[in-house]
Amino acid sequence: MKNNITNTELKNRDLDVLWHPCTQMKDHEVLPLIPIQKAHGIYLEDFEGNQYIDAISSWWVNMFGHTNSYINEKIKDQLDTLEHVILAGFTHEQVVILSERLVKLTPEGLDKCFYSDNGSSAVEVALKMSYHAHLNDGKKGKNIFVSLTNSYHGETIGALSVGDVELYKDTYAPLLLKTIQTAVPKDMSIESAGLAAKEFEELCKKESHNISAIILEPLIQGAGSMHMYHPEFLVLVRDICTRYDVHLIADEVMVGFGRTGELFACEKAKITPDFIVLSKGLTGGYLPLSVVLTSNEIYAKFYCDYNEHKAFLHSHSYTGNALACAAANATLDIFEHDNVVENNKKLADYMGKKLQKFLELPNVDAVRQTGMVCAVDLKNYDSKLRMGLKVYKYGLKHGVLLRPLGNVIYFMPPYIITNEEIDIMMDTAFDAIMELPISLK
Repeated sequence: MKNNITNTELKNRDLDVLWHPCTQMKDHEVLPLIPIQKAHGIYLEDFEGNQYIDAISSWWVNMFGHTNSYINEKIKDQLDTLEHVILAGFTHEQVVILSERLVKLTPEGLDKCFYSDNGSSAVEVALKMSYHAHLNDGKKGKNIFVSLTNSYHGETIGALSVGDVELYKDTYAPLLLKTIQTAVPKDMSIESAGLAAKEFEELCKKESHNISAIILEPLIQGAGSMHMYHPEFLVLVRDICTRYDVHLIADEVMVGFGRTGELFACEKAKITPDFIVLSKGLTGGYLPLSVVLTSNEIYAKFYCDYNEHKAFLHSHSYTGNALACAAANATLDIFEHDNVVENNKKLADYMGKKLQKFLELPNVDAVRQTGMVCAVDLKNYDSKLRMGLKVYKYGLKHGVLLRPLGNVIYFMPPYIITNEEIDIMMDTAFDAIMELPISLK
């Protein structure tokens, strides 16, 4: 059947009924929505045949390209067998296989998997599980969470509480949990890692009897303008947490599954957190799924006779969804069979060389990279001028989806991108920045 829908028609229908996330909808009076009809590999295509390189992996989730034939096949196979079943009192093969694989792949000592359906919800699980584990241990006062300055962990109430990005948090301040922020390393140097860790230890000396856990994004603060820091900070924080009986929650929702140069960011520091939170790339960008992994030691604190009332009572209707688990297992198959992490290092090296060229521009302040994530800081622009939006519009005009974080232009493409496509992606961003007026602050 021929599809005669036009971009304009679908945009108009959309605006009649949809409220989009992270969007001031009034912008769409002058900034047209981009209707996508289909996608393949790293390319999105609208209803008029225009193509866009997906330089942000569709909000950091897509690993191996859109409509990946292998993942498609595995989801289709599962669809005819079992689409979903309650995970309370029941189980199924896909979730068992996935859990076995995750326990083997994640840092040693993470032995149990608890499923949810998105990153924010999984952060909530980890926070509640940490507090509840201390409570079951008889430590009633450990009810405060620590997070890093400039951090982001999601937008449910608990997840928002441990974040520190004003744009998302300030409006809802009266609704949020009491938390404490400690310094993130100011840059990627080992010296900054040591100074920030020292501040955290001083906090623990005073408040550890009240602190349940510290939650952090290992190596890269995603929504915090792609701020990056040295792995040594993780080493030091792990040691401090152990000495002061504070749990370490590693939020690897964004950085997990190969983004940093290792399968998991914690591997860069050779540490095992008490909880690791995974989502986004877990299903290759196909279906909502998240998981919290923790130790048998934590698990044992909830294991008792029913009438002791220590069970962890948290649930989601679609927990461990069979189709999502099939997508996740297919994604792990690709990692296993295609030497993805090693291939990514070659792609990252090429992106890194291209990244240095941005320093030639007078309106670029700095560049940085961790694995398959690169960032470019624009210089001396007032945020009200929305220069990032100008880069976004330029990119779309030239066939590249860039979605800057304010004055930070970043690249986080699917792992199947070629060097030639990296050239197009990064050269387009370079040209966009070159077109901006110089220093309007």
